[in-house]
Amino acid sequence: MSDKQESRMKQILELLSKEKKMDVSVLANKLDVSQVTVRKDLDALESKGFIRRIHGYAELNDSDHISSRLAYHYEEKKKIAGLASELVHDGDTIMIESGSCCTILADILAARCQNLTIITNSTFIAEYIRDHKNVQVILLGGIYQQDSQCLVGPMIRENADNYHVNYFFIGTDGWSEHSGFSNKDQLRAQAVRDMAHACDEVVVLTESEKFNTAGTVPLNLKNGSIRLITDDKLSPEIKDALKNRGINIM
Repeated sequence: MSDKQESRMKQILELLSKEKKMDVSVLANKLDVSQVTVRKDLDALESKGFIRRIHGYAELNDSDHISSRLAYHYEEKKKIAGLASELVHDGDTIMIESGSCCTILADILAARCQNLTIITNSTFIAEYIRDHKNVQVILLGGIYQQDSQCLVGPMIRENADNYHVNYFFIGTDGWSEHSGFSNKDQLRAQAVRDMAHACDEVVVLTESEKFNTAGTVPLNLKNGSIRLITDDKLSPEIKDALKNRGINIM
């Protein structure tokens, strides 16, 4: 993929994030390219699950679908995932939970690393990088959640206890000074806790806007060290609060 096409695809995602649905001809005019070029870009985006095309229009996938969350703030998420990827090297074994930033990280690593092993509870991630033959994916067993396309339940802990990794990469739905990082779903939050027992360091990947809200279920990440990788828009007050909790910030 050329740099020009990647730049256009980012612009398309930004436009669709605002407008939700746009005619192909309108997109072509806004990008100052032909409709043929836009259709090729849309084909690439559709193959990744970001969008869907209906009768000459392009629109983001359903907001509850993980691919739609991937498209939201895609550029920021890619930068965060790119920074996180610097922690991982050829031959490493890492753990990744379900989430949009985590999916982009897996994609970056699958394209770059050799002999990488990814342990995950996300069937979406396993499918997303399935064409990369240089990556071995180990799926932790559990109960399948259709909306999040991940596995949860007590089998996660039983399976995760068979491994030990340096880094466990996770997302978050929010943060508060009172309860720390949090999730909106009890079962997915428990899966994160159970997987965290198998790592030396939990690495949280999230945009700074998540610090303006809090999920309903605290993750209670009490074992091992925690590192946060985010954008440059954290307020000084939040930075101080995180540092006071012993959280390293990148």
